[in-house]
Amino acid sequence: MPESPSIWLQWVDALPEPGVLLIILLAFILGGLIKGTLGVGLPLVAVPLMSLVIPAPNAIALMAVPVLMSNFWQAVDSGTAKAHAVRFTPLIIAVMITTLLTVPLTLSLSMRALNVLVASAVLIAVFLMVFQPKVALSRRQEKWGGPIVGALAGIMGGVSSMAGPLIISFLLALKLPREVFIGSISVIYLFAMVPLYASLAWHGRLGGFEAAASLVGLIPMFLGMRLGKSLRQHLSEVAFRRVLFWFLGFLSLMLMFK
Repeated sequence: MPESPSIWLQWVDALPEPGVLLIILLAFILGGLIKGTLGVGLPLVAVPLMSLVIPAPNAIALMAVPVLMSNFWQAVDSGTAKAHAVRFTPLIIAVMITTLLTVPLTLSLSMRALNVLVASAVLIAVFLMVFQPKVALSRRQEKWGGPIVGALAGIMGGVSSMAGPLIISFLLALKLPREVFIGSISVIYLFAMVPLYASLAWHGRLGGFEAAASLVGLIPMFLGMRLGKSLRQHLSEVAFRRVLFWFLGFLSLMLMFK
């Protein structure tokens, strides 16, 4: 019992300044808002925004619980998670391996270099979302294309936690039915994020404080998702995407010159 106060004080000391805390809170709300409106984009918005005020690896770590829980729920809810995991096993293995290899290299870089990498990942994601490739892949092409996409997505995910855009583009090219697409992306993304957060924990970037803060982050995230769901009924998705892309582009430039 006498150790409790000291542990409590350590956690209080670990809290960021009020201004920084406000930016982190805003990042969770905006990330949830985007996800509630478009169905994707939680780390795409939250990670670069938080990286303006805290180290990029810490920003990625704070997204652990919201990202894992949302994708786990979607995977289970699909009812066919096992079938999706079997179909995309080559892609999943590739993304897990390259994620594990990329994270240690990423953590060895300077904060300046990490900010540039995160900003670059955001710009790549925006490019893929704006210019979605109109390509149709066959099941034969899927077999050799999956590992390549998985390897590239793992590198991008290990740097920024944003493996999703490359995988989404690949699945869109397969012309999957809507429910199969949702079930597949959630299963793949879940497997992609587990090695990322496990590696961050192993290297001391995802400890008890970050995990607890990430858990608390579910509250503003879900608040943002509710707002996004309401906004979706009153705002053109085209207009919303345009504003989002300009915002992300501006955010990327701020990160690059931070």
